[in-house]
Amino acid sequence: MSEKIAKFVDDLANGNNADAGEAFKDALRAKVADGLDQQRVDIAGKIFSDTGEAQPFSDPKPVVTDPAPETETVMDTQGNEVQFTDNGNEQPKPEAEVPNVESQPTT
Repeated sequence: MSEKIAKFVDDLANGNNADAGEAFKDALRAKVADGLDQQRVDIAGKIFSDTGEAQPFSDPKPVVTDPAPETETVMDTQGNEVQFTDNGNEQPKPEAEVPNVESQPTT
């Protein structure tokens, strides 16, 4: 029996209820602290003992297939074909490349 529990029993037997209460609290604190320390040791042992193969940190990359060949068919979000009618607007054209300013000599 630990000395804290022995003190609690002795104080209780002698009628020192206030001292017995404090001895009980001390014994309980010591028991909880010992339990927490043991849990810390167990968890630390489990965390640092796994020296096996490294675990992947993310899900594997999905397999990407080639896109379907381009078609002239336009589909809506429901999978139905949409008829395309030309509205006469000119389609945009890519702009000409802008020369790299850093490569030009300064005067």
